[in-house]
Amino acid sequence: MKRHDQVRIGCGSGFWGDAPDPAFELLEHGKLDYLGFDYLAELTMALLQRLRAKDPEAGYVEDAVQTMVDMAPLARRVGTRLVSNGGGVHPRAGADAIAQRLAAKGERGVRIGTVVGDDLLGRLDELVAGGVPLANSATGSADLASIRSRIVCANAYLGSEGIVEALAQDADIVITGRVADSAVFVGPILAHLGVGYDDPDLVAAAITAGHIAECSSGCTGGMSSRFDEMEAMGRVGFPILEFARDGRCVVTKLPGTGGRVDAFTVKEHLVYEIGDPRGYPVPDGVADFTSVRLQEVGADRVEVSGVRGRPRPDQLKVLIGYADGWIGEGLLMFPWPRALARAQKARATLLERFDRLGLRADAVEFSFVGVNALHGPAAPMPERDDANEVGLRVAVRTRSRDEADKVRRACSQLWIMGPGGTSFGVPMKPRPIVSLWPTFVPRDLVPHRVEMVTS
Repeated sequence: MKRHDQVRIGCGSGFWGDAPDPAFELLEHGKLDYLGFDYLAELTMALLQRLRAKDPEAGYVEDAVQTMVDMAPLARRVGTRLVSNGGGVHPRAGADAIAQRLAAKGERGVRIGTVVGDDLLGRLDELVAGGVPLANSATGSADLASIRSRIVCANAYLGSEGIVEALAQDADIVITGRVADSAVFVGPILAHLGVGYDDPDLVAAAITAGHIAECSSGCTGGMSSRFDEMEAMGRVGFPILEFARDGRCVVTKLPGTGGRVDAFTVKEHLVYEIGDPRGYPVPDGVADFTSVRLQEVGADRVEVSGVRGRPRPDQLKVLIGYADGWIGEGLLMFPWPRALARAQKARATLLERFDRLGLRADAVEFSFVGVNALHGPAAPMPERDDANEVGLRVAVRTRSRDEADKVRRACSQLWIMGPGGTSFGVPMKPRPIVSLWPTFVPRDLVPHRVEMVTS
């Protein structure tokens, strides 16, 4: 690939279910070199693995695949390349689906690069036999055997190397499995500038830029403590990164779109989901966020500079998901007068019903919506019971679906058994619980592979 002095990259998605229209606006008007999409969260992988267990050709994020198909014609015309981690647990199937759908539309010759290698589900026994402890990094437990029969997914967080390689092979679209969220930005940045990983500060600057942008409107007014000050958030603009070879990056958005980019919105997302700000580790390197300098250089333009970093870690994070019971849930609403008293009485009634139904539960949690649903025991109870309405939420953890279904039945019985004015919608169905076992594995034991498909 040709070396450039600057790259212009936008964020088209911050999660599975994000709004598609700001991404299409970026593609049409952003004059972008790349458009990156982040779809995956920790439990998303377990959900996708269950889908693949039912259908061997499933396991990718359907929304991500269809978005690539819908965008590809325009992206080719404007010269923007699309990079997405929407391959989930089966990126090759996602790439094949993109190629087939594009071909059916007459869009021939689109090159789709697939990055695989993160899925370790079939390699766990091999890794343990080879002496990798796979100890739980949160609890210290090394007893993986205790959950082995219930494991449903195991994915390493890859870096951006596969993305760089696919772009070097002239991929118009890159679709990956589990990579670090920032990797869908770091990869295009390094590929476009024609640099590698031997400059830790430059890589850390790319990581920082990717971290700021990876949650789409999270840095343009969304999730902000000043959300009430933001204009037209219903048509918010997603972020654009203007990243230069010297490591400086301007965060901005399209003119006329909603939201705002200023030093505060960037700071708010810079500290989102981090541990030690002096060492933010991802597979591509370690960024020191305390070295970051921010300067507002224009309307909706913030320059990020001065980032320092350290080389890539020797270990890759792995998240193992395992089946861990079921959740039964209900939500009931009660009106004025004495709304809180009615909700409290309904709580006592549900406990009596649980006892009558012989519910076997590992945990039972109640909260009063409008009173303490967010802050729990830390929220003071009101001195006066004069709220217009109060909700009662109950969540019960059980070992089986049948036990969890007792919660649905008990809540339904309060339609008549409960206070006058009780209101709620369709009873909630039991849901399986997937718990997480975080661990680490040596980087050299998790090779990536790039496969190319053409429509």
